[in-house]
Amino acid sequence: MTQPIVPDTEAAAEKAALRSEILARRAAIPPKARAAAAAAVAREGEALVARLKPASVSAFFSVRGEIDAGPLMARLAARGVALALPVIVQKDAPLVFRAWAPGEALEKKRFGLMEPPASAPEIAPGLLFVPLAAFDDRGYRLGYGGGFYDRTLERLRARGRAVAIGLAFAEQRVERVPIDAYDQRLDGVLTERGLTTIGDGI
Repeated sequence: MTQPIVPDTEAAAEKAALRSEILARRAAIPPKARAAAAAAVAREGEALVARLKPASVSAFFSVRGEIDAGPLMARLAARGVALALPVIVQKDAPLVFRAWAPGEALEKKRFGLMEPPASAPEIAPGLLFVPLAAFDDRGYRLGYGGGFYDRTLERLRARGRAVAIGLAFAEQRVERVPIDAYDQRLDGVLTERGLTTIGDGI
């Protein structure tokens, strides 16, 4: 069962300060560099999916200056990979993932997220490309404070193998992400500089 997230007060303050700093750094990345980075992660992400051969893959539509996962999703769709997008069901609950393909309808929801409609089938992805604010070499990610992906990865991993790869600009790397007991590690991070795997690798 997914446990409630109770942040450590000191860690929460550290996370908030770091998040503000890194998001400002990310926002300053110029458009040409953003486009080049998106193309680079699309190529590397496609190669990773071809190697791992997951039954389905989740990604995301970028908001607030995140790296653009659109080119990656287009490449995967062209290969016939089953895609899904995350859906926020309610606060303090894991995400669900609904099937989606380029060109299909999306609904704009809270936080500016684009989500498939409730009529889209729910699936459990074997590989997740995960957004983030910051990451470190230990595989820890700093999100946006809602804890959605931590709850989600905990639930998926309790049920079986689920590979989580952070998608980010290299500029989002930090020496150390402050962590709480509930924080879930990534299996790797993919930036325009390539894929870094964590632990035993993938």
